[in-house]
Amino acid sequence: AKQIHADEALAARAGMLAKADLTTSMVGEFPELQGIMGEYYARHDGEQADVATALGQQYIHGVSARVQSNSIAQALRIADRADTLVGTFGINQIPTGDKDPYGLRRAALAILRTILDGELDLDLQALFTFTLQTYQVKLENADVVPQVLQFVQERLRGYYQDLQVSPDVFAAVAAVGMTNPLDFDARVRAVQAFKLLGEAEALSVANKRVSNILAKFSEALEANQISPAHFENAAEEKLAAQLELKSQVVASLYQARKYNEVLLQLAELRQPVDDFFEHVMVMAEDKAKRENRILLLGKLRSLFLHVADIALLQ
Repeated sequence: AKQIHADEALAARAGMLAKADLTTSMVGEFPELQGIMGEYYARHDGEQADVATALGQQYIHGVSARVQSNSIAQALRIADRADTLVGTFGINQIPTGDKDPYGLRRAALAILRTILDGELDLDLQALFTFTLQTYQVKLENADVVPQVLQFVQERLRGYYQDLQVSPDVFAAVAAVGMTNPLDFDARVRAVQAFKLLGEAEALSVANKRVSNILAKFSEALEANQISPAHFENAAEEKLAAQLELKSQVVASLYQARKYNEVLLQLAELRQPVDDFFEHVMVMAEDKAKRENRILLLGKLRSLFLHVADIALLQ
């Protein structure tokens, strides 16, 4: 509730009352009324309107504009599913194949839909870590948080497949880590737009090449910063100057999560990068020049990795 700026006292009240209607004869006889009856009982007993609404909405799984309008309902829906996921994974009752007796896939998707439909800025790593800490007993599965995060990411993959987002765009964003679904969504949209640019293919190929060179480079670097003294031709100088310029511009855009603009800025590196690979031998015999070029490529790679690993684009 605190993270999504909902009233913490009302959210706590909704949490305490959330399952109370399960004890009633009405829900016992008509299980499909769970939550719905809770809302009616709460209104009858004079509970706050937002609390009553939250009780009625807690089991909703699909898209609902009503859910977006009530932050107490959003907090309750997310907390309930987070508890279910962490608790069930914590005792190693993890879904296998098509079997999912506790509805964990649906619970994960409900968290994602609530966050994305409501445009909530919520970090899942922090959420699941906090959820784990609320258990008074130590859960037997020590890897519960990373496993739940991975499980939720798989649901996110399916969500984007339904939206016709190509698998390579999803993979490019997933490669840089996923903890905030709203932030993830902004990156996906930016990479989709970038992929339509004329520069995208060349820069993707260049990033693949850079990634391979850096992966194969096994020497321990003695140099720790790029030195103009070791430049051999104009292509190195131009790329270094452009990287320095783009680093400054991109930093503020990245902080503001303007990922579209970040990638538009980086698209302008296409020509300097092409010229660099055309005129420069990265693995030069001279150690100082070789290390300088590796540092240059490392800087180029890290600039793109701010948003996504575009080397994975097809």
